[in-house]
Amino acid sequence: MNASSDNSAPAVEVSHLRKVYGSGHTEVVAIQDASLRIERGEIVGMLGPSGSGKSTLLTAIALINPPTSGQITIDGTPVLDGPRALVDLRSFRRQHLGFVFQKANLIPFLTALENVRIAMEINDVPPHQARARAVELLEQLGVGQRANNLPDALSGGEQQRVAVARALANHPSLILADEPTAALDKERGRQVMELFAQIAHKQNAGVIVVTHDHRTLDVFDRTLDVEDGVIRLKKN
Repeated sequence: MNASSDNSAPAVEVSHLRKVYGSGHTEVVAIQDASLRIERGEIVGMLGPSGSGKSTLLTAIALINPPTSGQITIDGTPVLDGPRALVDLRSFRRQHLGFVFQKANLIPFLTALENVRIAMEINDVPPHQARARAVELLEQLGVGQRANNLPDALSGGEQQRVAVARALANHPSLILADEPTAALDKERGRQVMELFAQIAHKQNAGVIVVTHDHRTLDVFDRTLDVEDGVIRLKKN
């Protein structure tokens, strides 16, 4: 676990977030006064039509697309005050956040094991420790026997599991997933979503999943509806 992590703090807190693109007659308000709190050990689904502001919110929380105003605190550490960074964002992302996207985005010339190892080695984890953790994660996710295969030799579901292992490599307190089941069939999609729920509940991470797949909403502890830049939290 990261030395600076605070297990008692929420995975993320967003306060009065606002994101505006353009100005004057071309001004578009993508997010309006958004506030939310997601605990560690909780999995939350983010729903809403295309253009509703889901991606803007997710990329703001991911410290990729800073807000126009508002505050973001992750794992007890204030990280953004409007567009102003309060920490080294690149280093903080590596240490505290895990990402899983619609496509696995594995490095094609690295094996499954190497794809997971590299996430730790660029974070200065000693190679022998990185290898041991990569092996452990791949085994836990049911793809240990595929550790030495290149991505193009893996099925879509196997690639996504390797991507999840990579996201977990540095013990993140917050995992962000953007349409992670969109390219999978119903069965594989269900397995991946249940896997995220297990990660949240058993590894004490906060998990946010952007999804259009209404067949798997029961895996979430809560859902977050986004429409026209307005956020509403609802219990399932």
